[in-house]
Amino acid sequence: MRRMRWIAMLIALATAAAAPALLTGVFDMASKYEEPAYTVARIAPEFEVRTYAPTLEAQVTMPGTYSQAVTASFRVLAGYIFGGNAPRSTIAMTTPVSASPASERIAMTTPVSAAPGAQGWTVSFTMPSDKTLATLPVANDPRVQLVAVPGKTWAVRKFKGRATDKVVAGELARLKQDALAGGLTLLDASVVSQFNPPWVLGPWRRNEVRWLLAD
Repeated sequence: MRRMRWIAMLIALATAAAAPALLTGVFDMASKYEEPAYTVARIAPEFEVRTYAPTLEAQVTMPGTYSQAVTASFRVLAGYIFGGNAPRSTIAMTTPVSASPASERIAMTTPVSAAPGAQGWTVSFTMPSDKTLATLPVANDPRVQLVAVPGKTWAVRKFKGRATDKVVAGELARLKQDALAGGLTLLDASVVSQFNPPWVLGPWRRNEVRWLLAD
């Protein structure tokens, strides 16, 4: 019994010693990826107002809940950037992975990538900023659409933990309430973004929700 306690203590000490290095590695891994460029126009206690630069996105629209659509779409989008395209080239990974209700996405993108009234979520990877529609490879999977997204201004709320369906709904509702109370005019378009790989634990996960603002 005493021997088992010593082994448990040694494991605990080793884990505690390794934890800072492991966390540093996770954060370094997350920080090395390119993110969409934006400027901050306003900082409020519960949200920020950001103006994002135009971007290119690879998008897939899937039925189901937020969690179901993200899981299904991620495999398709990852296949595209890791060689599932005409020249079989690899595209640099970026962050975050973002998703919008499919019926809302129509007003936000050019060209339109989902039919009016489509159900589910449109999940997207932002393409590297050195790419253009002309230089991006054509996806082998016809579900992947390459879309030019114009620059827009958004109310943005940060949150940690797992972005479950319930959590996402609550964060979007909270942001909407706070933004309206702050005198902002919201349009019917929202985005949920996750910045970390699946193995990052909840307390260290970085997520955001956005509501589109009227010009």
